[in-house]
Amino acid sequence: MKLAVVGGGSTYTPELVDGFARLRDVLPVTELVLVDPDARRLELVGPLARRILARQGHPGRVTWTADLDAGADGADAVLLQLRVGGQAARLQDETWPLECGCVGQETTGAGGLAKALRTVPVVLDIAERVRRRSPGAWIVDFTNPVGIVTRALLAAGHRAVGLCNVAIGFQRKFARLLGVAPGEVALEHTGLNHLTWERSVTVGGRDVLPRLIAEHGDAIAADLRMPRAVMDRLGVVPSYYLRYFYRHDEVVRELRDGPSRAAQVAAMERELLALYADPALDEKPALLEKRGGAFYSEAAVALTASLLRDTGDVQVVNAFNNGTLPFLPDDAVIEVPAAVDARGAHPLPVRPLEPLFAGLVASVTAYEHLALEAALKGGRERVFAALLAHPLVGQLDHADRLTGALLAHNREHLAWA
Repeated sequence: MKLAVVGGGSTYTPELVDGFARLRDVLPVTELVLVDPDARRLELVGPLARRILARQGHPGRVTWTADLDAGADGADAVLLQLRVGGQAARLQDETWPLECGCVGQETTGAGGLAKALRTVPVVLDIAERVRRRSPGAWIVDFTNPVGIVTRALLAAGHRAVGLCNVAIGFQRKFARLLGVAPGEVALEHTGLNHLTWERSVTVGGRDVLPRLIAEHGDAIAADLRMPRAVMDRLGVVPSYYLRYFYRHDEVVRELRDGPSRAAQVAAMERELLALYADPALDEKPALLEKRGGAFYSEAAVALTASLLRDTGDVQVVNAFNNGTLPFLPDDAVIEVPAAVDARGAHPLPVRPLEPLFAGLVASVTAYEHLALEAALKGGRERVFAALLAHPLVGQLDHADRLTGALLAHNREHLAWA
């Protein structure tokens, strides 16, 4: 079984490789190819990946290359974890929206749109090349914004499934709080990528969400950086990303006054790469846990195994709606539990979504449609329309000003600008 990781020079990669090593019975990888245009990073991450497998007695072969075609040739699955423009572009995404009093963030709002515009054309080019070299390969997309990128891939007819670590993070946290094994916890995780709510938490056939909130609400709220009252009043656990909607003005003040996440991550990446250069290092360092992407490897292994081994396992993924949420178009991409087999991801039936949540989901879905139009076709007016539709922007003056700022900061990445 050959897997290729596009963006293989990422500091995330040792987390992924550690999962391949530990979970070899679930996903028996024989060849792993790391693909990245950054030769310097590959020369640090590639040897570490080999050492991690060797330490755990994994017989798989690890290679690395800047040649996408060679890396994808004969692959059974290709994992995408790239960042167009690197942390420098992310820093811009987090900064210029604040000038209009709007959240600066890399996956939502104006910054999220900028990332989508940079990313979608690159990902579609990669997917076309993968299809030519390995027509049957599955594409697992971890590249943000996952919902928009996955929608682009599926709309172009690619064999693709989107993946995020929010659901598995909640599952593991809830299991720890409840004192049960993660596999005993089933989530009613509903919404869009980075716009989801845990509407029930089932253990042994019983919904224990009310108990979780009653007994552990303070700890969960601290992780979400939102008041516990949000859960008490709504009866759900929102994802961390709902903070940008429910606490927008407070977040803007924090972002203006504090260090950017991009700057923090860039500093962390420099430290991680220095650690990776040590030839004695043969396991993922503890610092990597602070980088983000917790449990990414477990989620990626489980999803890839289900696709390639036709298991039909239920996993939370990003897939076409196809009537699951009847108030959305069939070609919207939603994030819900789905049965995953060799034919792809098939969302399970979902209880009707409460109007309080459905309204926001419908609004952001409309934005994502317009964002994809802008990414595929370009044009200032399409960018403006997407920004005007986004509930975190939604004002004519803001949308117009943010359109100009977005274009000014991203011209080198937009062929049409």
